[in-house]
Amino acid sequence: MVKVLGINGSPRPYGNSFQTLKLALRAAELEGAEVELVNLYEFEIKPCLGCVSDNVKACVYPCPINDDMVKLYPKVIECDGLIISSPIYWFGVSGLLKNFLDRLTVLENMIYVDGRSWLDGKVVGFIAVGSDEGAIALISNLMAVTNSFGMVIPPWALAYYVGEGSALEDSKLLLDSANVGRIVTLMAQVLKGLRKPPTVWYRADDYYRKLIHDIATEIRSNVEYELGITPP
Repeated sequence: MVKVLGINGSPRPYGNSFQTLKLALRAAELEGAEVELVNLYEFEIKPCLGCVSDNVKACVYPCPINDDMVKLYPKVIECDGLIISSPIYWFGVSGLLKNFLDRLTVLENMIYVDGRSWLDGKVVGFIAVGSDEGAIALISNLMAVTNSFGMVIPPWALAYYVGEGSALEDSKLLLDSANVGRIVTLMAQVLKGLRKPPTVWYRADDYYRKLIHDIATEIRSNVEYELGITPP
């Protein structure tokens, strides 16, 4: 079994970033993954101190900064796949997600200790949602960063939505988000030798569309209940 870790970079625990990430993780579960969702804003993540600028070997795991990253590093190290979901903040990721990514440098820099990045070979996918432009700029930046970490970016590994209201009302985003979860899982399984490459990476058949729509409806209903919008 592979482990897929979902990172929600939004300060809104039930917002569109959370809901689309939840959908992606449910799709990952359908392919046999063990999943976990982390809301970054529940953790204290201090900015990187830039130790690497003084001495490249000073920026290695464990990070000298004392904060909640000590709880998150093991989750990242143990996972086989990572799905990063962020709101669009001025063409980029949220502030806390930027802190999180910067602080992963200690894992990448283990190349100077072990001869390999501790992020090497982990599969990654991306989701960006917001009410303003900048989704492609955000995802392009994430691709550059994670590729430099040594992570694997599979085909169809991105989903994005620019608009107001519930993102789960957008049928294309539903399918794209679900396929991010599906494809990250499949690629992780392939890399671990658990399966052969699929003949179809991105599913868009009628059965899958209906299944994902039903899951999205369930997620949205649960969120509305948690927010007190609908009765139990």
